Amino acid sequence: MSVPFPLASEVAPRVESVARTGSTNADLRAHAADAIGWPHLSTLVTRDQTAGRGRLDRTWVAPEGSAIAVSVLLRELPDEPAARGWLPLAAGVAMCDAIAAQLPEHEVAVKWPNDVLVDGRKICGILAEATADAVIIGAGVNTAMTSAQLPVPTATSFGALGVAADDDRLLAAYLRLLDALVSELNATGGALQSGLHSAATARCATLGQAVRVSMPGGHVVEGTAAALDADGRLVVTAGGAARDLCGRCGARASGGKLTRRSTDGDVADHRHNGGVTQPVTLGGRPLMPPPGTPPRSS
Repeated sequence: MSVPFPLASEVAPRVESVARTGSTNADLRAHAADAIGWPHLSTLVTRDQTAGRGRLDRTWVAPEGSAIAVSVLLRELPDEPAARGWLPLAAGVAMCDAIAAQLPEHEVAVKWPNDVLVDGRKICGILAEATADAVIIGAGVNTAMTSAQLPVPTATSFGALGVAADDDRLLAAYLRLLDALVSELNATGGALQSGLHSAATARCATLGQAVRVSMPGGHVVEGTAAALDADGRLVVTAGGAARDLCGRCGARASGGKLTRRSTDGDVADHRHNGGVTQPVTLGGRPLMPPPGTPPRSS
């Protein structure tokens, strides 16, 4: 019997393709305790996910055959807990480059903290979850989805762009790049030393945009997304002010037009990386206390 993803199977030690499932992340979590049967970089993929989950516990569904859902099991993790917060951004960089390889005439970028955009529209979302000793990186990519099937006007797909995606080539490139980024992160101990910080910064579409931070109680602070700090947090500058408050962040173009609208407001909320909260920062200081513990299951 032929292997559904032969190129990807050359990269990862185990690639399992299922015709249909509720959630590839949930399925892979069920195998996480089996380190021998499901080693580092083991991958589960489907073209029909019926109960996927996105950021903030939103459901993620797509018509059968219109998208691929991919979950990757990472067992070789950085020793430093703070460095593990970079794993979703590593996945974003890897997926950004894998998608760009098949869309050379389009602008492909990462929207902090967990989306991939093509020409400013979302084509992929990423969700990281943690088990006791591993991290599962889930990604959903709009592949054959037609323009009529796109869930919101700010979404896009290979199909809507008139391109037939090569799913196997996409998955193989993603796995190869993700493995390389995580391996270098592990070897060096940090995103600055490994080059992941500069790679994520170079691909981050949020930087330089106006940002609206909604605080508890309805207070709003507006500033500019200036940089990613050493822990992968978004640094927001606002007249030199700094506040130690938890807020929600939405990025918009400098002209004031929102780049994306969704049920939670705008573009980016504070990042939850497999149980490690990576907060937005304001004026160089975190709006939430920095993470101090390893990832926990969410």
